[in-house]
Amino acid sequence: MPGERLPLGFVFRSRAKEEKAPVADKAPADSKQTRDPQAPKGRPTPKRSEAQSQRRSVANTSLSRKDAAKRQREERRAQLERQRQALAGGDERFLPARDKGPVRKFARDTIDSRFNVAEFFLPTAVVILVLSMVRVSSLQTIALLLWLVVIVLIVLDSLVTGFRLKKRLAERFPDQNRRGAVAYALMRSLQMRRLRLPKPQVKRGERP
Repeated sequence: MPGERLPLGFVFRSRAKEEKAPVADKAPADSKQTRDPQAPKGRPTPKRSEAQSQRRSVANTSLSRKDAAKRQREERRAQLERQRQALAGGDERFLPARDKGPVRKFARDTIDSRFNVAEFFLPTAVVILVLSMVRVSSLQTIALLLWLVVIVLIVLDSLVTGFRLKKRLAERFPDQNRRGAVAYALMRSLQMRRLRLPKPQVKRGERP
């Protein structure tokens, strides 16, 4: 009513409740928003035990990678050693890919079973080089002629060897891939017999 007076206690009590109510409402929101300022993305800072366990897991991972790399190096070293022994003994299981297969083996044996003019190229070239360095016109002329003779003999012998080998490969391995076998054999014929790899498995004059 307009003429009535409200008690003083009622007035002060209502105002105090109204002022405390918003503060109480804001308290839970403020408590939810509080976080560690140094924590990334709002996550709490991990405990010391959790951080230590994470560091241990990273260390174990790095050690396992080192062990894996070491194991790969050891396996690679063992594989190279097996290939070296196979090149010396002719074990087909561990030979490099270019030397594997019955076609390549037959080509090697064909070259190793005969004398090839090309295998004497290196020693002959050394002799020719020494003769050409001597300041005697007759010796230099002989060196030049000898050089031409060696080149012609190597070409003719390689042509004959390649033709015969190609024919024998076609007869022996009609259904297998013979691509590159003749070139492989001719490159082998350029090497001295004792330096060839894989080591020769047949004697001279022995038919493969």
